[in-house]
Amino acid sequence: MRVAYYPGNVARGAMMEIEDCIQPLCKSLGITLVEIPKATSDGGNIIRQASTRLQHALAARNLALAEQKGLDIMTSCATSHSIHCDTATTMAADAVLAAQLNNLIARSSGIEYMGESKSRHLLHVLVEDIGLDKINAAVVNPLDMNIAGYYGPYMQQDGFCSEDDAFNPHYLEDLITALGGTPVEYESKCQSVGAPSLLTNEKIAMKMTAAVLSDAKQSGAELMVSACTISHANLDSYQVKAGKMTGKDTKMPVVHLAELVAFAFGHFPDRLAQLITRVKVIGG
Repeated sequence: MRVAYYPGNVARGAMMEIEDCIQPLCKSLGITLVEIPKATSDGGNIIRQASTRLQHALAARNLALAEQKGLDIMTSCATSHSIHCDTATTMAADAVLAAQLNNLIARSSGIEYMGESKSRHLLHVLVEDIGLDKINAAVVNPLDMNIAGYYGPYMQQDGFCSEDDAFNPHYLEDLITALGGTPVEYESKCQSVGAPSLLTNEKIAMKMTAAVLSDAKQSGAELMVSACTISHANLDSYQVKAGKMTGKDTKMPVVHLAELVAFAFGHFPDRLAQLITRVKVIGG
């Protein structure tokens, strides 16, 4: 299987651990990642606050670059996936806007997006294209932990979540089971943690982050796995601050989806050992 790999806005910056893990993970499953050298930021739902059209243009250009290679885009970030899906859907529904956006990217880059390439999230590729049986067969280190899956709100929109249920998703839970873990059900798994507003309204973002983490922990989770690189930063890097600001128990080891699968497949055993130690110390 070949896909045009789009790392998103932070996987090659603040979240290098995700970039480390997705390469061996995909190699283990026979997924060939094709680079898109000229791809740019998709706007991260931050540029949208100033110019929706500019964010659409950025996403359309990325899709057009993948289209030139005859491939769909795959990303491990739920926010990036939803942005590209939103642009593809908007352009398909509005021919005038599509022409305007294509005129813009044609003048800047000499390409247009014709609507053939689509965005796929890593989670959907794993469950639908690879299959849970094949994933289970590749497990070397079963994840014997109570794990809460975090989807976030962005890819859980109708039309963006592939064949998963938009209102009651189960793909993460199915994957956790295939990896030898025990999925934990909790109400906040699709709730926003305020990632785009972290720069403008930190207090609200910390309250939202604390609410998700404390809900998962009270529901019995020892570990959280996130399907979004941008939200992952809130849940992991800011959890101490979120706890102090709200008084909630937010102490929860958080890993990204790519890390969890890579660890289960036997990659980076030292990191897995460190994670298990963290779970035993603060996860319960």
